[in-house]
Amino acid sequence: MSQPIYDAPTLAHLLAERFAAGRNDRALQAQLPDGEFQAISWRELQVSVDATVAVLFAAGVQPGDRVAQLSENRFEWILIDFACLLLQAVHVPLHASLSAEQALEQIVHSGARVLTISTRAQAEKFHQLQARWPAALRIIGYEDFADLAGDAWHGLLIALCQQTRVGEGYEVLKDYAANITPDTLATILYTSGTTGEPKGVMLTHGNLVSNASAAQRAFGARADEVKLGILPLSHVFARTCDLYSWLVSGGKFVLSSRRENVMHELAHFQPTTLNGVPYFFEKIYASLAAKDLLQTPGALQSVLGGKMRFCNSGGASLPPHLYDFYDAQGVPLCEGYGLSETSPVISLSTPESRRRGSVGRPIDGVEVRIADDGEILTRGPHVMHGYYRNAEATQDVLTSGWLLTGDLGRLDADGYLYVTGRKKELIVLSNGKNIAPVYLEGLLTAHPAIAQAMIVGDNRGYLTALVVPAALDHTHDAAHYLAIIENCLAHCSRHEQVRQVTLLAEPFTLERDEVTPKLTLRRAIIAEHYAAEIAAMYATGDTF
Repeated sequence: MSQPIYDAPTLAHLLAERFAAGRNDRALQAQLPDGEFQAISWRELQVSVDATVAVLFAAGVQPGDRVAQLSENRFEWILIDFACLLLQAVHVPLHASLSAEQALEQIVHSGARVLTISTRAQAEKFHQLQARWPAALRIIGYEDFADLAGDAWHGLLIALCQQTRVGEGYEVLKDYAANITPDTLATILYTSGTTGEPKGVMLTHGNLVSNASAAQRAFGARADEVKLGILPLSHVFARTCDLYSWLVSGGKFVLSSRRENVMHELAHFQPTTLNGVPYFFEKIYASLAAKDLLQTPGALQSVLGGKMRFCNSGGASLPPHLYDFYDAQGVPLCEGYGLSETSPVISLSTPESRRRGSVGRPIDGVEVRIADDGEILTRGPHVMHGYYRNAEATQDVLTSGWLLTGDLGRLDADGYLYVTGRKKELIVLSNGKNIAPVYLEGLLTAHPAIAQAMIVGDNRGYLTALVVPAALDHTHDAAHYLAIIENCLAHCSRHEQVRQVTLLAEPFTLERDEVTPKLTLRRAIIAEHYAAEIAAMYATGDTF
């Protein structure tokens, strides 16, 4: 059942090889512009990408130009990305959840020549700032909203593609093919950032193709693999580990249409592998717990479609109880680790090589070492070229080829990596004790009664916590939750104990800038929003 894994110097070469080898084989399941969910062959995908190349070229896009995309996951997202790779344009994907202000800032900073927008709703959001649009910006829509784009409107993508001649995109690419190298810039990804302004991570073709290839080699390739993509392609986790890994290994890729359809799509398409974040896997666990099915053999496999070989978790720390549950149910949940700046995979676990609490071993070609202060450093072909138009920030994190991750961790004797916290998120108590809040928060949110938690205590005498109770558990008071927290932290040191807790009526949300798109806490903003509540927890004294 195994099949060859393609190694290529650039993503453009990889894409060309896959088109040539796949031809009429079914490759992709996606919702097309007419609303239908259809199977698409490699040949059909190639024709659509070729037309999209011609459309971008007609809009003035040349190699090195930036093309921004404000879109949810959909077929057109893939067409724009692949066309940019072949045309050697720089794809700047914008998170669909961004505000108009945030999106415009990234468009302006990147100097994008073309902006593609998915829906009229997204266009209406962006239309509010029309007076500040770059004068030369051209807008292509996946829906018709010419009235909102004004003079910037270039056309409707599907109509523009239909107007191209067969092979027109290929004719354009002949003039540029010889110039593409592993060092050619492929994308600028604006990090969400837990503090400060977002920075544009520059990743090359070599960064991304080497990372996708090395990650896929760790798992092998199977001809019967069906990968369901549920993560936003605007995040590099999904882009490398779903989209580009699919190009490396072949098989079939199903692009999930909407978040609310995921459970139906799991049942219908019966994927064999799935990448997700702990929040998703926790939701599956909670749904089975609500039905009293946690101890029922096969219950997990049933809701995952019936053919799931394993799942991969990334983006945040995996709670131990999820590792244990998925393992007991026969669907290994393999944790990995990486950053936008590392394309993103640094290390990963496989069903055959994993340890509880570990994010696995570094993938082929990737070096990892632990600095004297405990920070994880990494070096290799996966490390970014730098931050776009930000030499100072680049110098802060790149030293002699080594990237300073900002994470704390350790390597065991067998080379397994363990992430223990964030260096910049360390809480230093007034007695000088260092506390890793992410680790403690993971212990708290592992409890079914706690949906979200933020540990507080920098420059204080003891720790406190802001806690968002689980949706069905608003009947208990702070004393009840303090008892829960005491049990959760029973094995932690005296200084890692939480002395007081405040229950919050609303969750931390992206809309209020309290979390990043990856649901990482923005601590400074949360602390500002709940300054009065935090002050009250220290009003009776500030010593432990």
